[in-house]
Amino acid sequence: MRLQESGEMYLETIYILSKNNTNVRAVDVSEHMGYSKPSVSRAVGILKKAGYLTTDKNGFLILTDKGIESAEKTYERHNTLKTLFIRLGISEETASEDACKIEHVISDETFEAIKKHILDK
Repeated sequence: MRLQESGEMYLETIYILSKNNTNVRAVDVSEHMGYSKPSVSRAVGILKKAGYLTTDKNGFLILTDKGIESAEKTYERHNTLKTLFIRLGISEETASEDACKIEHVISDETFEAIKKHILDK
């Protein structure tokens, strides 16, 4: 099953939040993304059903191996594209916004070529 952009965004957000705090709750995701709690709860349910995350007895969100893989892929794409755009002279804010849009639709082939280009510089 191909994950939709919104699912990738939720997983990336949980991943980022978990880097700073091992205990991530749906309310943390809601506050970070600016989404309503019911929207986050619905997304969490879909992601759980698809095997991307679980919750523990305290309600904390835990990415599965599948969830971590997807989140890390999206996070790497975001950071790599943002770096490229900043090197091209784009402001950090615009670079981050554009990277967030493109990270979900860029092909693996194109992303790998961009990553190689950046690493060669």
